Amino acid sequence: MTGSNSAIPGDRVPRLPRGVRLRYEERRGEWMLLAPERIFKLDGIALEILKRCDGRASLDAIIDDLAQLFEADRAEVAGDVGELLSGLAAKGMLEL
Repeated sequence: MTGSNSAIPGDRVPRLPRGVRLRYEERRGEWMLLAPERIFKLDGIALEILKRCDGRASLDAIIDDLAQLFEADRAEVAGDVGELLSGLAAKGMLEL
């Protein structure tokens, strides 16, 4: 990927696989990533990343958008995004 520490190519278009979804739990007041027999609580940054994994935006576009949104260094954002998405992909919670 251009200008990032991630091993994921920047032209990949991440998306949630079938059976995995983002859901807001009103009772708990928090966002979660749900899959069969798995639940991950999401902090605000993870939520912003995953909301963009819609099967339309490339990884580079997601990183650019987040770097602009958070007024952060693109290389740092790329490393953080790549780490989160790689970890979720390894658990079958994301397709790259």
